[in-house]
Amino acid sequence: MPPLYPDIQIRMDYQHHSLPNGLQIVHRPSATEVAHLGIVIKAGSRDEQEHEHGLAHLIEHCLFKGTTHRKAYHILTRLEDVGAEINAYTSKEETCIYASFLPVYYERTIELLTDILFNSIFPPKEVEKEKEVVIDEIHSYQELPYETVNEHFELKLFPNNQLGKSILGTPKGIKKQSIENLLAFYKLHYQPENMILSSFGDIPFRKLCTLTEKYFSKAIKPDLAALKNFYQDPLLSYKPFDAVIKGKTSQSHCIIGAPAYSCYHPDKYSIALLNNILGGPAMSSRLSYSLREKLGYAYNVESNYSAFTDSGQLLIYFATDYQSLEKASDRVYLELKGIREKKLGDVQLYKAKQQYIGQMALSMESNLNQMISAAKSMMIYDRIEELSEIEAKIESITSENILETANEVFNENSMSRLVLQNERKTK
Repeated sequence: MPPLYPDIQIRMDYQHHSLPNGLQIVHRPSATEVAHLGIVIKAGSRDEQEHEHGLAHLIEHCLFKGTTHRKAYHILTRLEDVGAEINAYTSKEETCIYASFLPVYYERTIELLTDILFNSIFPPKEVEKEKEVVIDEIHSYQELPYETVNEHFELKLFPNNQLGKSILGTPKGIKKQSIENLLAFYKLHYQPENMILSSFGDIPFRKLCTLTEKYFSKAIKPDLAALKNFYQDPLLSYKPFDAVIKGKTSQSHCIIGAPAYSCYHPDKYSIALLNNILGGPAMSSRLSYSLREKLGYAYNVESNYSAFTDSGQLLIYFATDYQSLEKASDRVYLELKGIREKKLGDVQLYKAKQQYIGQMALSMESNLNQMISAAKSMMIYDRIEELSEIEAKIESITSENILETANEVFNENSMSRLVLQNERKTK
């Protein structure tokens, strides 16, 4: 008798299989007491057309509002009744729905996620109520200075492009979204060909594949032509800026940053290591030690590198009082100048690598994080990057690589600054 799934591939600790309808399955077996399963859909805020701004996130909310088989209450209680949790998020380039549960409930979870993904009916009254929930969410973020300055910076970094716009949308835009718009976006992007099912837990892979095929084989057939013809705005030319925006805040909130490498760039780990040296989570990072520990200019200092499929960004954020703003900014520029002009010594580089590798290992201690990370890796690279593989790439980085990356990304003529400060201070 031939094997049930002869094309199953073992990729180190992960197992992989594709269904005839295009859905990909990745699984890491583990004898843990809690299992995690998620569906990552290649549909984020940057996949929206201009009139659809905020629609990807709104759909994520509305998926839980009713299907052809269940009302909203029954969706929520289907897993909660057995002590499980279900959640979702939307980013610039994907949407994810995921659950954590006891392994005995694998089939219950897969059936529910399939129902949500392919049988949602978006009841008009429920959609209108959820619009108000999303608008409240937008308002809550607008009250956070960090979110405000970050949103405005990205808007200037990627002008006239959905990549620069807020994932949540605007209150006015959300109110205008019609059921027709919602259904058009949903039908285009929510197809098996556009999804990865990822699992981490105690279940034989063949059983997982059997259960997935049982429910996902009934899913809508992928409209491959529509997906291939889907158009994303190209990134327009970036022009550095130095700007101030007004807001109700007791501090000055500042972002200094520039465009950076995409997730496909060969030097993406070089910039990730550079980012960690500058302002990673360690209090000993260059910017934290300089601005906080040494000079006392700021309580919160951080640096963040985000990689997208065709671009990226590296943003340095700090908050300080109005009188210290320029001194703190000058210090950031001075630290960037230093890392552009002076190579790291062998000991400095060794310590930086060990710190970054250790931090990554700690972040992957979460089985939920591993499950989501595997799905995203498969979606972007069509393979799973193991931690050992990433460690090897980081170990291969040289001082010259860091110097070249710093000079390319933090070129004096390419950096921008945006400041959010109290409106009384800007008059």
